[in-house]
Amino acid sequence: MLIFGLLALLFGVVGLLSPATMLQAMNLQVLDMAQRTEGDYTLMFLTASSMASFNMGVYYILASLNNLKIFYRWTVPFRVVTFTVFTLAVMRGIAPSGFIAVGAWELVGAILTGLALWYESSRNIE
Repeated sequence: MLIFGLLALLFGVVGLLSPATMLQAMNLQVLDMAQRTEGDYTLMFLTASSMASFNMGVYYILASLNNLKIFYRWTVPFRVVTFTVFTLAVMRGIAPSGFIAVGAWELVGAILTGLALWYESSRNIE
């Protein structure tokens, strides 16, 4: 949880400071500001997503430092839902294929968190 929190915080900071870097990391086309048309809200949405990532990073860091296992359990199903929504967005053509990496990130995080919780609970039972 701590590592995920640190990564989410880092990605949030990078997205806020350098949106082009985040677009490149997702294999998305980076347009010069002069090429952007009126009504292109890409950077606005990237800013909102980066701020959400920053905040979630802080939440995960604080949860891990305080060993809030209930928070960990809550994240598993919701990260699977996030994976599903993001994957469907790509499949429906709403989002470019590079966006699938965001969904994969969520699914891997959900699986690893679920496995860690399962392992720890099975170890405590014995």
